[in-house]
Amino acid sequence: MATISIKDLLLRTQVGFNPHELGKRQDIVINLVIDYSLNGEEVSDEPEEALDYRQVCKKIIALVENKNYNLLEKIANDAAELVLQFPRVQKVDVEVDKPHALRFSRSVSFSISKGRKES
Repeated sequence: MATISIKDLLLRTQVGFNPHELGKRQDIVINLVIDYSLNGEEVSDEPEEALDYRQVCKKIIALVENKNYNLLEKIANDAAELVLQFPRVQKVDVEVDKPHALRFSRSVSFSISKGRKES
């Protein structure tokens, strides 16, 4: 097992359900910790054997920026479910921050952990 962390992925989407939030895109920050099985890349140094974290980011960007959300919880869950679609991923932790969501607060965040269901 190995871990890749993607830190401070800054995206813009509509998130919120209050009248002043509707129709407005806001910054959110996503952090991911991905546990996955190695495919020999740690000894071979061959890029095609590695988990393509660039592709993971591209898919999360497309998902989040092309959809409107009411809740941070839904963003986190959708991102986690997307990452788990990569066959080698065993578990993912997702944290979604909404900067300046509350007065006098730098951010509000929601975190979720999801693992592959065993069959």
